[in-house]
Amino acid sequence: MSLESQVLEKIKPTAEEVKSIDKAANNLKKRVERYVREHNIDVEVRFVGSYAKGTYLSDPDIDLFLLFPETVSSKDLETVGLSVGEAIIKGVKMYSEHPYTRGKYNGVDVDMVPSYSIKTADKLRSAVDRTPFHTKYILENLKDEQKDEVRLLKKFMKGIGVYGAEPNTRGFSGYMCELLVLNYGSFRKVLEGASEWRDGTVITIDKKGPPIMGPLVVYDPVDQKRNVASAVHIDTLALFIYSSKTYLSSPSEKFFFPKERKPYSRDELQRISEMNGSRIISVVFDRPNVVEDNLYSQLWKTRYALTRKLNEFDYTVLRAVHEMYDKKLEIIFELERDVLSKTYKHTGPPVWVKAADSFLSKWKNNIYGPPFIEDGCWTVIAERMYFTAKEMLADEAAVSGIGREINPRNMKIRDHESSLNESDPLLLTELLDSKNSWEI
Repeated sequence: MSLESQVLEKIKPTAEEVKSIDKAANNLKKRVERYVREHNIDVEVRFVGSYAKGTYLSDPDIDLFLLFPETVSSKDLETVGLSVGEAIIKGVKMYSEHPYTRGKYNGVDVDMVPSYSIKTADKLRSAVDRTPFHTKYILENLKDEQKDEVRLLKKFMKGIGVYGAEPNTRGFSGYMCELLVLNYGSFRKVLEGASEWRDGTVITIDKKGPPIMGPLVVYDPVDQKRNVASAVHIDTLALFIYSSKTYLSSPSEKFFFPKERKPYSRDELQRISEMNGSRIISVVFDRPNVVEDNLYSQLWKTRYALTRKLNEFDYTVLRAVHEMYDKKLEIIFELERDVLSKTYKHTGPPVWVKAADSFLSKWKNNIYGPPFIEDGCWTVIAERMYFTAKEMLADEAAVSGIGREINPRNMKIRDHESSLNESDPLLLTELLDSKNSWEI
């Protein structure tokens, strides 16, 4: 039996699981249809997503769309759609482009999403209106035997950490997996194709739309103006390319079922940091009450903004990681240095330009010595604005371009020792040990 066949036996829902999920789904659909009929709500109830397409793994969630006529206002669609979700699955309100309900029905996770029933995908009222067309396209084009290939690709991507188009993962959606199998033919052929990808690779499933820029461009066969891979970050793309090459040269179940990363002890983290000769600094913010996907985008933005500041002031970020917890957000940086010399060499204008006179006038009484000539330019020893990374971040974070709803006023900065002693050991382990998931 091949490795993929062995993996498939573990990830493909059993006949009993399929029967159970089908029963829950059918009962849910009947109950919703009865509810909307009794309340005179004009909607079509339709399954979409991996359950409807038959490409789901064990323990799937169910996506149930409430398709409203286009004549219904967006406000009524939202209000009525949420009321149905509240009545049936008693879930919590979630947000995409507009609110939907997430909850459970007979033990199965359910997303109940209000949407518009439109005739063609070029007349979208919102992004979710496209989803039923995606489901229809896959059902009409994906062969039954290819559904297992999709399952393998999804599990592989989950194992290496690139599955999901959410802002934190910045990876490949389930629909993307289906299209890749449709385009290449099988799981292995997707990996063979990906091994040849480069930054800017373009894949046309059906028809090519207008030019689109991105690390990876996959034209949506349902809407050629859309890039299905728009969420894929260049780093996620690179990791998938490398993982594909590595798996094909040395297949292993570890790609599908990686070991859980265990946190190192505080002593081991200290040892690695000392061996690297690096320094750790971390920032912690109170978690604002913001939609999770939006907050993850802001967390990435904050991490990049603070990285730029640290580099700008010569502390040089080696690596960085972040995590979102129930009540806080944390970013940890590994730095080349966290303390700088008191002074630095500041290069001024060439001696022969007019600006040289004003430079000499400004620095003539410099306490660290007068200007001197080096490589034809006036040069002076000047005092740094900040000596430590901690004091720099304390002053500069608020003007660095961090996430709009992340408040720098409640920011706590931990220096090297405090970071090693107080930060999440698992997050520190992820920072200092860059092994890929299948290498753990």
